[in-house]
Amino acid sequence: MTQQRLLGADFLRAAACMMVLLHHLAFRMDGRFIPEAVKPVMNFLVMGSFGVSVFFVLSGYLLARPFWLALDRGEPMPPLGIYALRRAARILPGFWLALVVSLVLSITVSGSDLDGEQIIRFVAGFFLVSDWHWLTLFPVDNNGPLWSIGFEVTSYVLLPFCLAALFAFGAKGWGARLAWVGVIGLVLALHWMVVQWAPIDEVERGWNHGLVGGAKAWMPRFNPIGFFAIFALGALAAGVQVKLATLRHWAFDAIGLLAVVAAGWVMVVHIGGLNEGFGFLGVPYGYPWMPLAIGVALVALPSSVLAGQLLDNRVSRFIAEISFGIYIWHFLVIGLMARLLPPSFKTNDEGGWTIWLWSSAGAIAISVAVATISFYVLERPMVRWARGLESRIGRRKPAPAAV
Repeated sequence: MTQQRLLGADFLRAAACMMVLLHHLAFRMDGRFIPEAVKPVMNFLVMGSFGVSVFFVLSGYLLARPFWLALDRGEPMPPLGIYALRRAARILPGFWLALVVSLVLSITVSGSDLDGEQIIRFVAGFFLVSDWHWLTLFPVDNNGPLWSIGFEVTSYVLLPFCLAALFAFGAKGWGARLAWVGVIGLVLALHWMVVQWAPIDEVERGWNHGLVGGAKAWMPRFNPIGFFAIFALGALAAGVQVKLATLRHWAFDAIGLLAVVAAGWVMVVHIGGLNEGFGFLGVPYGYPWMPLAIGVALVALPSSVLAGQLLDNRVSRFIAEISFGIYIWHFLVIGLMARLLPPSFKTNDEGGWTIWLWSSAGAIAISVAVATISFYVLERPMVRWARGLESRIGRRKPAPAAV
């Protein structure tokens, strides 16, 4: 059971979730009224945006692992129908509900206009193609984190497409892993071409022009190909972990913990700069060092003696379980509190620090409660329902430690 859980994965998923939540909370605090003693901590929390990179690496790692197992055994690719069904059941119900609720609240509570632009953005988000243009990158006005779902779905599509080449050529062993490094190189080349050849005009570009202006500032460095480069490093980590899965040694404890510390250090290095952390070729979030550090942790911790079990404690496992719900609902919770429950997040005076503390505690508690309800009432039942459909599309016995 310990090996099937892929030790360390729950901790990293929980950490990524809380990083993003704390990142958005930190931005609600007026920096002028932060006590000097905690300023370094708040500066670190602002870099919690790097949690998005952790999510992408982790998704690539978990989704690619069954493909590597089949490849090494000389078996056909896992059924893509089942792969698609599982991804849809896990992501779409919660995402669509959050998207619709966010739009309704944006119009009724926030007073946004339901104009043509808003409709286009919402429709693009609903059909998971919002990641291909700056106009649609943010599907709704009041729930910014939903931008990443389209990027992740594109990575879901590209992963089996790229792995199919390895199956077609019969690649196995370390040679297949080396070939995947070549795939990552090709993806980075495509990302570079997008950045060079798909420039964004400067008209109303920047966060001072709202979400659409912010999207123009992110793009073209924020593009689906670049994010797949992050995702693909997670897939490479899965390929390496499969080769080392039978090993168990204290050395993996040290390597895994050092990798987690290294990921934190990458965030520290970027403090004071843009919280998007543009790295190599403009790929966001400290690329490649942040995803490499997370990838090494995911390779090492399943083979650790103690570290993986300590990190994957009950709290980590619970937060990991409801992490998707926290991600898609927390920003809406924060915004509603600020608007409907004054003086929540009113931090621009001497009492701002105290207000921020209790407001943040409340936002975390509400987000966890909403995410828990979402998981047990909607997300898990939908996943179980989808599993019941698998036999109808030729369900095979799943590989160990499948997602």
